Amino acid sequence: MRTLRTDTRRLHVGNVPVGGGAPVSVQSMTTTKTDDVDGTLAQVYALSGAGADIVRITCNTVEAAQGLAEIVPRSPVPIIADIHYQYRLALAAIEAGVAGLRLNPGNIRNEDQIKTVARAAADAGLPIRVGVNGGSLDKDILERHGSATPEALVESALLEIRYLEDVDFHDIKISVKHSDVTSMVESYRLLAEKITYPLHLGVTEAGPPPGGLIKSVAGIASLLIDGIGDTIRFSLTADPVEEAKAGRQLLEYLKLRERSGLDLIACPSCGRAEVDVIQVAEDVREALEAEKLPIQVAVMGCVVNGPGEAREADLGIAAGRGRGHLFIKGQVVRVVNEDEMATALLEEARLLAEEGVEARLAAADPNAAREANEVALELRGTQGDANQATERRAAVADVATGE
Repeated sequence: MRTLRTDTRRLHVGNVPVGGGAPVSVQSMTTTKTDDVDGTLAQVYALSGAGADIVRITCNTVEAAQGLAEIVPRSPVPIIADIHYQYRLALAAIEAGVAGLRLNPGNIRNEDQIKTVARAAADAGLPIRVGVNGGSLDKDILERHGSATPEALVESALLEIRYLEDVDFHDIKISVKHSDVTSMVESYRLLAEKITYPLHLGVTEAGPPPGGLIKSVAGIASLLIDGIGDTIRFSLTADPVEEAKAGRQLLEYLKLRERSGLDLIACPSCGRAEVDVIQVAEDVREALEAEKLPIQVAVMGCVVNGPGEAREADLGIAAGRGRGHLFIKGQVVRVVNEDEMATALLEEARLLAEEGVEARLAAADPNAAREANEVALELRGTQGDANQATERRAAVADVATGE
């Protein structure tokens, strides 16, 4: 089932459409010094390769603004300048040619300065993100609410929007980020009820993985599933490339973006497993990720239930008595030695991408399905059926017939 997304206004960050039904975009932020032009560009290219559609770069000094003037024309993706405290650096970033601005209403509070930036942005035809953050709220708003409550974050956003709208500026997107997941989710839901501008989602200061990933997924996915959100960022204490990868994968798992790479599913392993599932899954991941094939691959620990349970996967392998049973859409097509499982999956993935499912099913080894069935029956005899299918079917029949 497709998520029904909230209708928001459409704007563009460079050539990337945001809102109005456009695909949810992935953002990240460089960690380099902006005046290090070559180092920053290297990171921008790495982020683009990992799935970032838009990259934000800090503009905190005159030298940083000058760096942007060299970075922007050489960047593979639109660049947003991150502005704090000094409104004139926003004007300088516009002069440098950036595709958008992020303003923090918590530290650029002068109404006239904000409107000056808005007029300049309008003249240049670029959008502004109102980037509210629970850790840097305007002190008056913070005192009024007592803490960084969802209501406080939304009030800050609405005040900044009013300043922009006063000068007829409407190319606005908004974020109301909080480090607390539940407060973040509540803030965005409250804001979504009040405005139609596109929303940029994120849990601020989420921290290092795995905790940072869990927080980010919990907050961002909760909103995306409800149809709220037009762009996302995982704010991790890690290489920003990991942010871009995580964001892209989340959107693919939620079917909000087309799959662009490997989707690996694997059983969690148990005492029934006929192979070291964890190691095989890691070997398969390493072998297939570099191929960048938009494919779903399953690694299952035993042939008894594996092909059936993972029948929706494009390709998979299930272990049984020292052999790997390779299957496509649940149909066993080849049997290989256990030490050849990762290699066989890689080979079959390439063929599947080149020839398609029907051709590969037609090329199946006619004895493969029979061998897999024999092994499965043997394992059921020695290990039992994990799903207790025979007993469960008999019990259902007894209830249905009244016996």
